[in-house]
Amino acid sequence: MIAKTIRTPYYAVVFSSVKTGEDNAYDEMADSMMELARRQPGFLGAESARNEVGITVSYWESLDAIKKWQAHPAHQIAQERGKENWYEKYAVRICKVESDYFFEK
Repeated sequence: MIAKTIRTPYYAVVFSSVKTGEDNAYDEMADSMMELARRQPGFLGAESARNEVGITVSYWESLDAIKKWQAHPAHQIAQERGKENWYEKYAVRICKVESDYFFEK
């Protein structure tokens, strides 16, 4: 599903990852984190895909909303479990979206 975002500007957090192969409740944690993110002030939506590299892009109203999400206690636990169990490597990129456009049949 393509996230419906507000008018620009807004922010995108691009999380790219390579998993270790260890699944150990990964899907449950990922679902839980997405549900929790949806309830955070400033969250606009997210899109995710996984192949050899997984990419999740979440959209936020402000940098402050992103910082609060990053510091959320449950999210910090998930981050630590990810480093310990699930990810071989990952990258986080924070971008300001200046322009967007959409197409739909």
